[in-house]
Amino acid sequence: MNLALRFAARSDVGLVRADNQDSGYAGPDLLAVADGMGGHAGGDIASTLAIRSLVPLDGHQHVPDGALTELEQAIEAAKQAIVDRSEAEPQLAGMGTTVTAILRAGNQLVMAHLGDSRAYLLRDDELTQVTTDHTFVQHLVDTGRIAPEDAEHHPQRNVVMRVLGDFEVDLTPDLSVREARPGDRWLLCSDGLSGFVTPDMIAQILISVVDPGECADTLIQLALRAGSTDNVTAIVADVVDLDADTEHPVEGAVPHPADALADEPLPTSPEVVGSASRDDLVPGTAALGTEDGTETEGAPGVNDDPEADEAAAALAAEPGKGKARRRALGATITLVLVLAILGGGYAAYGWTQNQYFVGESEGKVAVFQGVPQNIGPLHLSSPVELTDTAVDSLPSYVQDRLSDTIPATSLSDARTRAAQVATDGTTPEPTTTPTPTLTPATPATTAPPSTPTTTTPPTKPTIKTTHGPATKGEGK
Repeated sequence: MNLALRFAARSDVGLVRADNQDSGYAGPDLLAVADGMGGHAGGDIASTLAIRSLVPLDGHQHVPDGALTELEQAIEAAKQAIVDRSEAEPQLAGMGTTVTAILRAGNQLVMAHLGDSRAYLLRDDELTQVTTDHTFVQHLVDTGRIAPEDAEHHPQRNVVMRVLGDFEVDLTPDLSVREARPGDRWLLCSDGLSGFVTPDMIAQILISVVDPGECADTLIQLALRAGSTDNVTAIVADVVDLDADTEHPVEGAVPHPADALADEPLPTSPEVVGSASRDDLVPGTAALGTEDGTETEGAPGVNDDPEADEAAAALAAEPGKGKARRRALGATITLVLVLAILGGGYAAYGWTQNQYFVGESEGKVAVFQGVPQNIGPLHLSSPVELTDTAVDSLPSYVQDRLSDTIPATSLSDARTRAAQVATDGTTPEPTTTPTPTLTPATPATTAPPSTPTTTTPPTKPTIKTTHGPATKGEGK
């Protein structure tokens, strides 16, 4: 077999934080996620230094025996880079980052892991978490002091015990070698995703969304819709056999969903997301994956579709709106999948009517019930309350945010966010205290309401989860 990776990397700053301290890299031979320590200055620098220390491993032929040593040495170089930077700039003392990396070596994958970012493997529609969270709560689970179901709500769930940083303690990464099989799908993610999207839902999306880029977009949108308070980064990669004959499959073989992409060329340019895509964090170097330091927010196109090229040109001509449009696309994909997963019909519609967001209606800042999408003639949202603030009186960047819509966790949270946008153009952390003065809006014509229900997907994947979940917060 001649194996290769079809990959995509995505990252989002999230709903609360002002900057992105995650970094991600996906290339033909290397996948890596680094989550900078949010409670310390320099988390973005630490994650950037980690990724940039690993990048030289990409684009080379590796053999399994030597690859594990090379990966370990690259992680040690990353630690030294963090120490050197901290010594040069004492105000950065205490910075650190998680690291989860996979290096392809022929038909095998070598992995290094430190922290609570995660690697998942989807094989034969069965999802397995292959990394162990290096957290205090996970230690309590492993020693039998608490049950796995208690880990999510434990008061010390955010305490990470092993990270890459400028600390004197020598903390070595978990190292392993794994077989690469055609049809395998890998997900590397920061805990801004795994702490808010359940393993069941992760498995459903990995199974149902064929394109790695669309899959990563969808997972990030689900994390944001779930109220993730952290940066969110996802790398999705499929193991493909370049020698496979997709036109004449073996008789009786079950086709894999990724076979639909068999005729598409594999990506050759690496994708860099998050802090590592910036050129101002490490002076004297351009951002990774670019020639001029321009941030790489997602995958370059892997096809030659003229319409796609035209759309990309339009986004380049309007950089201020490009991110909003990409998010809108991701939300559309998310919605269609969630509707399918929930079983469609009125049950799915009922779910959408428990969602709220802030947007524009009749030229004013408004609170909406539902989700900001339409499916054919069906409108899945309607304005329920209007403020007195005209959208055209707000700064342009605020207007862009309203055009993109601002998610909320509840009706009261949406009211608070609408009032805050109207006041100073910011969106506060979720709150349950309604503060704005609002007037009812004329309801839009939508599908008939129904009582929200929850249905079970027709085919639920088998989940192997041997480790308790970790949730990121102020402590990290």
